[in-house]
Amino acid sequence: MTLHRKTARGVQGLFITFEGGEGAGKSTQIARLAEHLRADGDDVLATREPGGSPGAEALRHVILSGSVEPFGPAMEALLFAAARNDHVEQVMRPALRSGRMVLCDRYIDSSRVYQGVTGDLDPDLMRAIERAAINGLMPDLTIILDLPAEVGLQRANARRGAGAADRFEKETIEMHARRRDAYLAIAAEEPERCKIIAADRPAGEIAREIAVLVDQLKVDRGMKARRAAEVFK
Repeated sequence: MTLHRKTARGVQGLFITFEGGEGAGKSTQIARLAEHLRADGDDVLATREPGGSPGAEALRHVILSGSVEPFGPAMEALLFAAARNDHVEQVMRPALRSGRMVLCDRYIDSSRVYQGVTGDLDPDLMRAIERAAINGLMPDLTIILDLPAEVGLQRANARRGAGAADRFEKETIEMHARRRDAYLAIAAEEPERCKIIAADRPAGEIAREIAVLVDQLKVDRGMKARRAAEVFK
């Protein structure tokens, strides 16, 4: 659960993360959800990891270039954590406290899957790194866009065109399949936070399903009613 729901400035924003393998459509669905929320009057911040703040964006280039790969998954996990902490404290936590809706392309579950499960890092080490990186900022909702690894890689290759594959896209189909299984395992362990969305369907159909989930979450938190009450104070 997120540790803060309301501030002196009004209603606390929702924190929604998008997860999934390569080519799952996270960027597309974040853009569609942002448009839906803005149409409902919400102030939306769409961001990404690694990245989202100046310091984290600098680390993004280092990580995705593959230059850290020779140092092993532990070093990658630490760099991801450093980027995440800067992103959390400089961008996302302040945005949430001001009442904005934060939509983030990847977050803790990517580290759990990419460095923890398929990087074979010790679970206790991963939990310690995660605690230091996020300082209690857990998502209210995590959308896991699920599709077969081979389909995701085909999409990623088509999107990239003649460009070079990044650090993670270039890995084997077997590795990507393991990551899909790891995401599904996380969703099974945390069903209240994580919702699996079948991503091998038309983008509009997926977007409508996500919008229904988020609208219901807003109703459950009483956000629409409270915001309306603030307008008429």
